[in-house]
Amino acid sequence: MIETLTEPAALRATVDAWKRAGLRVGFVPTMGNLHAGHFSLVEIARQHADHVIASVFVNPTQFGPNEDFARYPRTPEQDSAGLEGAGCDALWLPSVEAMYPFGTDGAVRMHVPNVGDTLEGAHRPGHFDGVATVVARLFNQVQADVAVFGRKDYQQLAVIRAMARDLAFALEIVAGPTLREADGLAMSSRNQYLSAEERPVAATIFRTLQAMRDAALAGRPRADIEAKADAELRAAGFVPDYAVVRRPDLSEPADGEPGPRVALVAARLGRTRLIDNLEFDLGGSAG
Repeated sequence: MIETLTEPAALRATVDAWKRAGLRVGFVPTMGNLHAGHFSLVEIARQHADHVIASVFVNPTQFGPNEDFARYPRTPEQDSAGLEGAGCDALWLPSVEAMYPFGTDGAVRMHVPNVGDTLEGAHRPGHFDGVATVVARLFNQVQADVAVFGRKDYQQLAVIRAMARDLAFALEIVAGPTLREADGLAMSSRNQYLSAEERPVAATIFRTLQAMRDAALAGRPRADIEAKADAELRAAGFVPDYAVVRRPDLSEPADGEPGPRVALVAARLGRTRLIDNLEFDLGGSAG
């Protein structure tokens, strides 16, 4: 039976008891409305730890003023049942007051420069400040040995890795693969916002990422790849924020430069904003 914890003292007592018993603690932070992609992260955490705790917290500080905080789906009972089925031992379900005891306006804020300032950081000002702020709090609260995040939120993972390294958090960060629907659409809680007509169109994002990868492997100039991807998304009915090819640290590579790459897309389809990415390697040595 999964244990649900809503107060910081109860959370700390549970984790302390596990650690006194010599057990390794795994952690999966989420915003809830969980799907198979989240549950796969719990299963990965179980491979790295003796006990696993997941958090469900819709974090207000990472939503902009015109974003979907109010309508973000909240399904705590369903989430709890799914986590239990995935082998999670405890659910950390804090209130906003438990997470931000001085209120969101009075909270200490985090900022991760460079990797957090581009792409999503540029299109959603303050978003990664909110992400880093809440994840730092969660790391402090849970005191886990390992934390698991999905690769679908590629830049978020990069921001969290940079923050954890800079602040010397004593935990390992493990990345889980992106789970996809049969047509390639990355699993996301926001997919349910799509209308019946929009849902098949949404898979265009993954096909576009594959085309970007194939063009890069064929040696096409990066500017041409990005322009074609933008045009293809617009032709399908999207309004893209970006469709780019970057190095793993999200810096811009030169044409002909070897090494690992990631293609990233963020685009709106109707009222729904979708993000996805695809990693690949151009071979050779990046120097």
